[in-house]
Amino acid sequence: MASAHPLDRPVWATLTSYHGPRSAGGPLARRFQPQFNVFASARDDSEPALAALAALLQPLERACLMQAPPVVVPPGLTVEKALQGVQMVAGRAAGEPAGAEPILTLTEADAPEMLALAQLTEPGPFVARTHVLGRFLGIRVDGRLAAMAGERFRFAGFTEVSAVCAHPDFRGRGFARRLTAAVTAAIQQRGEQAFLHAWKTNTPAIALYHSLGYEIRTEMNVCVVQRPAD
Repeated sequence: MASAHPLDRPVWATLTSYHGPRSAGGPLARRFQPQFNVFASARDDSEPALAALAALLQPLERACLMQAPPVVVPPGLTVEKALQGVQMVAGRAAGEPAGAEPILTLTEADAPEMLALAQLTEPGPFVARTHVLGRFLGIRVDGRLAAMAGERFRFAGFTEVSAVCAHPDFRGRGFARRLTAAVTAAIQQRGEQAFLHAWKTNTPAIALYHSLGYEIRTEMNVCVVQRPAD
């Protein structure tokens, strides 16, 4: 059976709606096309759905599975990493903390710096075309991309805040707070529910999100799987 709430399987929800054009698969399992992201999901934990998910990966290819129910590893795939996260939802309107540096809307021209910043800080899976999945905001200092945050998963009534990160040279200046608040506010202004994910052990990030009005909805199971070489 599929989970009752789309937030329980947000990868499936986004790949079968807003991000369908950037996905591959069928009615039982889908994945992002590799240039956009590494997430994949089965519709449910039935044997046909799990087999369909396994069939989406080529030999030595990896995928990231994330859902509230325990992850059932598809047959023929191996587990590279298993982690625990939390899913948080915004419970009140987000204010936008003031700051001297302007918040900028990032564009295609910023893509190389966005990818480099994500690779340096590892806020979550971010590949060459992840920046097109939603609107991204950033702050520049002396021309350098100091911090960014944006949107990733999106489906009816919900949009995820994602890729919140700041360059080590510019941490402690409130940039992550400002950007998270700004992205959240834009989502709420569309009449949608903002949500996000954090590692369960990342207590500073969870505290930041709590201060911005987010509350933990549920724990999330994250599993990186790989199809072995033939």
